[in-house]
Amino acid sequence: MIERKSLELLAPAKNLETGVEAINHGADAVYIGGPAFGARAAAGNPVEDIEKLAAHAHRFSARVYVTFNTILFDHELAEAERLVRQLYEAGADALIVQDMGLLQLDLPPIALHASTQTDNRTPEKVRFLQDAGFSQVVLARELSLAQIREIADQTRVNLEFFIHGALCVSYSGQCYISHAQTGRSANRGECAQLCRLPWTLLDEAGQVLAQDRHLLSLKDMNQTANLRALVEAGISSFKIEGRLKDVSYVKNVTAHYRQQLDRILEDLPDYRRASCGRSEFFFTPQPQKSFNRGFTDYFLNERQTGIGSFLTPKFAGEPAGKVVRFGADWLEIDSPLEFHNGDGISFFNIKDELVGVRINRVAGGRLYPAEPVPGLQAGTAIYRNLDHEFEKLLTGKSAERRIDVDLRLSDTADGFVLTVTDEEGIGATASMTCLKEPARDEARARTTIAEQLCKLGNTMFRAGNIHLDIACGWFIPVSALNALRRQAVEALEAARAAAYVRPAKAMALSPPVRHPEKMLSWQGNVSNQAARSWYLEHGVNEVSDAYECNRETGQVPLMVTKHCLRHDFGACPKQAKGIRPEPWRLVRGQDGYALRFDCKRCEMQVLGELKKVRSKKH
Repeated sequence: MIERKSLELLAPAKNLETGVEAINHGADAVYIGGPAFGARAAAGNPVEDIEKLAAHAHRFSARVYVTFNTILFDHELAEAERLVRQLYEAGADALIVQDMGLLQLDLPPIALHASTQTDNRTPEKVRFLQDAGFSQVVLARELSLAQIREIADQTRVNLEFFIHGALCVSYSGQCYISHAQTGRSANRGECAQLCRLPWTLLDEAGQVLAQDRHLLSLKDMNQTANLRALVEAGISSFKIEGRLKDVSYVKNVTAHYRQQLDRILEDLPDYRRASCGRSEFFFTPQPQKSFNRGFTDYFLNERQTGIGSFLTPKFAGEPAGKVVRFGADWLEIDSPLEFHNGDGISFFNIKDELVGVRINRVAGGRLYPAEPVPGLQAGTAIYRNLDHEFEKLLTGKSAERRIDVDLRLSDTADGFVLTVTDEEGIGATASMTCLKEPARDEARARTTIAEQLCKLGNTMFRAGNIHLDIACGWFIPVSALNALRRQAVEALEAARAAAYVRPAKAMALSPPVRHPEKMLSWQGNVSNQAARSWYLEHGVNEVSDAYECNRETGQVPLMVTKHCLRHDFGACPKQAKGIRPEPWRLVRGQDGYALRFDCKRCEMQVLGELKKVRSKKH
């Protein structure tokens, strides 16, 4: 029998609570930051919480991946090695890494995933990482279906792809503007998010093309409509962005994609879920109600217009209709939505600034805001950025996850034995010794026995098939049946815990495979001697220091991005004949950055230099 391929829904976890809820809402795996060295410095967690999360996830054969994806300096390697051992002992299933210096350390046999920060865009790069010992590779968000298919056709490693959430405008791992401007490096988990700020765009003649617009801010990814195409292209892990997102966001978005993937799995018998158990939701998932900047499928179906969120990097909300009338302290909206006390609404004023306000009271079709709302006009488009009733559903218990089990009660010479077998084929038994006496009403007795065995209550199991392999309808006290059932369930939980096996660490080929590039510039992000040695062992002839080592003092590409402002402003040479890609500039206050357009690669570069060379020693 051919083993079915598994599809993994991978959800983010800001902390233990969020990770537990991600599992409860259907995630096959979660990724979470440990105490240090994760690419979201603000989302670190103690090892003890990683251990608790792993214990909960493993109950459902789900996995916990720890983000270890910053670049490291030499003095940090010893601490990194110690922490990896602690995480492995805590039950972590894999590390998501960027710095190859880690592979030179004395690590436990933990699986390694190549972070999107390693800039994984080509079959050659992904195949190299596969042969170097990575079991999963996170692909660049900018890839098209054709590019993903090409990578999948030439590799055998598990491929992971972002399907939802915030988009970095630069290729991941290739953004240095934060370090150049503030000293806070994105590759060190400290991104200052300058891309979300307003900028002014000037053409080659100095004319203003756009004033104070969020020109580097993108909409959020949403690949709902493309999930099946991604499966067919070769993606096996579907990743939701959001390690800084709150628990209600993770609940809502995870539940949405769980439902979407389950529908796909029903039509694809060659595929299966990567974990077990089914989640029952006590709400209807609606991703448009959780924070987003508008949605795009980015470059998955090739380049398109409208991927930017130029007006605001904030959450405007779901479209709610237009203002038809308003007074000093009220407004009426022509809307298909039902508003509630406590809702939040927003609109863009005449300056295209996003204005938000809370609704105190809804009465007779009128909304009464908590404060005056200047700038409203008839016809103003209104958005709802907080659905109070929906958030109340997510605040409480909004899902429960259970594993289906079959129960079989059989006769023994001196009593009964109960066998419980789960959907993964793991089983356990419990037996009881008792006097066996036929019931007066044997049919009713059989019904009572089956009903009692089904009562799995607050356990992690849900009764499936009930088999009564008994000679007759015995009289068995309800208390005895309950005790037998509890013993069998406890034994099954123990059996499941004993049967769980963490993913094996992939073995690197020997001798070491050659890296696709012979020279690594500062964009290779090598910041320690261990990483330098690793690359040299893998055929790289020359390795430069990472930008964070502050060796580059001239103007360099601080961003490399597939997002192109010339395309967005109708000045793409490929679209309009006779236009040359002259340099444009982005300006904010005293800061200015030249834009360089690589039309052959269809990329834009944001050029700049270190604001000042920092004396910090690494």
